[in-house]
Amino acid sequence: MKKTALITGVTGQDGSYLTELLLSKNYRVVGLSKNSRATTQHNVSHLLGQFEYVFGDLSDSTSIYAAIQETQPDEVYNLASQSYPGESWNLALETARTNGLGAHLLFDTVRQLKPSCRIYQASSSDMFGSVTETPQTEETAFNPLNPYAAAKLYAHNIAKIYRKSYNMFISCGILFNHESPRRGMHFITQKVTYAAACIKLGIMDSPLLNEQGEAIVKNGKLKLGNLDAERDWGFAGDYVEAMWLMLQQDKAEDFLIGTGEIRTIRELCEVAFSSIGKDWQDYITVDSRFVRRTETGPTVANTTKAREVLGWQAKTSFPELIHQMIQYHLDKLQKDNK
Repeated sequence: MKKTALITGVTGQDGSYLTELLLSKNYRVVGLSKNSRATTQHNVSHLLGQFEYVFGDLSDSTSIYAAIQETQPDEVYNLASQSYPGESWNLALETARTNGLGAHLLFDTVRQLKPSCRIYQASSSDMFGSVTETPQTEETAFNPLNPYAAAKLYAHNIAKIYRKSYNMFISCGILFNHESPRRGMHFITQKVTYAAACIKLGIMDSPLLNEQGEAIVKNGKLKLGNLDAERDWGFAGDYVEAMWLMLQQDKAEDFLIGTGEIRTIRELCEVAFSSIGKDWQDYITVDSRFVRRTETGPTVANTTKAREVLGWQAKTSFPELIHQMIQYHLDKLQKDNK
């Protein structure tokens, strides 16, 4: 008999890769959507007709109750969130409702209606905030520095409380930065790889805009914030396998998922622009508007537990990931300009 998986945030980067993975494993996949346009969004548009969806919003208890009651899932993957840490300052209450209270609502609804269901909770390396040790492990103390991280930590702690108090199977994946061509354009890796593609094609003013409403590439320049920020970047398509593996274990646990390699934004720029034969310093400028109020990090995962327990490790190298993202933007820009 097919397993049924309910995915919140199905149209996002992780949701789309996870849907592909679960379909390949013969799951019945149901995506939770706020609106009827969900299956036409580009991240999942190629999967039309292969998965179902139900209407629901993590801030609405009635719709979440109906979704669990209707689908009777064997596994729930909670990927829905307000996913921009920087934007969480402007959307602090929405972030708390969706990322924190929304997850709590989901756990409690599953407890009432389908307590045997296994849950994956998308936690975040942002929860480490002002880090107390590098690299981080599953035992490293959390010290969030923005509303996004604080809301994620609330959900992470509630997941552990429900796991212990109600004997529920809830595993939290503390994922470090994971990227792909399907990533939102406000993320730094997308800005840099998109800018590299524009520069390669001679586009001085890009059609896509940044969060300030300006062209991402303006007068042949890309404006960024703190170039010294350090991150552990991997490929989202690799990371969704770890999510699935967590729910196939004998017991629920929490796992750090990353590459174990740390790079600065400066290195990101260097790799991206060198791949098109350019010197990044000719095209990148620093703009104080894009410097975060508080900077998380340096965040990098000690992946020992994931390797030993799940048998998982990242497969895609950083240069391969960046090349893949640049190629996606090149193809799309050339297609759009025809």
